[in-house]
Amino acid sequence: MTTGADLLGLSPVMPVVVLDDAADAVPTARALLAGGIGVIELTLRTPAALASIERIAAEVPEIVIGAGTVTAPEHAKQAADAGAKFLVTPGCTDSVLDAAFDTGLPFLPGASTVSEAMRLAERGLTALKFFPAEASGGVAYLKSIGGPLPGLRFCPTGGITVKTAPDYLALSTVGCIGGSWLTPKDALAAKDFGKIEAFAAEASKL
Repeated sequence: MTTGADLLGLSPVMPVVVLDDAADAVPTARALLAGGIGVIELTLRTPAALASIERIAAEVPEIVIGAGTVTAPEHAKQAADAGAKFLVTPGCTDSVLDAAFDTGLPFLPGASTVSEAMRLAERGLTALKFFPAEASGGVAYLKSIGGPLPGLRFCPTGGITVKTAPDYLALSTVGCIGGSWLTPKDALAAKDFGKIEAFAAEASKL
């Protein structure tokens, strides 16, 4: 079975994708795949999100599709029913955590403090999302907590760019990073999937 730790090894960059139109889902997934990225965190921030996950799961099975921005217990089941292969939360409440466990899917729970990370570790979760990365102290913060929490690994997300990505990836506690720059709003609005493929190709080499 895939675990949260396995998710960190799928790609150096996990694209964090926001889609307003489910018609863009399959072309976006194919562009990322063509650029060498085999995973997507598609956020549940828009009404098109669940339909987008369904389409990618059905039509681009080669890519590992996950649901991000899981902020309520019902989101976990809805995402699993849509075909998501993993879940990502920006933070964690007990009810969201329990709902994520109930799906049986691997997931990356969000944490931004040492106490949150320790609490998740107590539940057996050692692969976490560090969010919002830059606003929470970035590379320096992750480096600082690596000593007392050596058993945890992170996918930092939030404010990271292609220029700062290598600094995060150089940390032993970081398995991958989350990046929204691979699928910018202007490229999606223009349906410029070639640009998305080019960004993916650049990110896959980090």
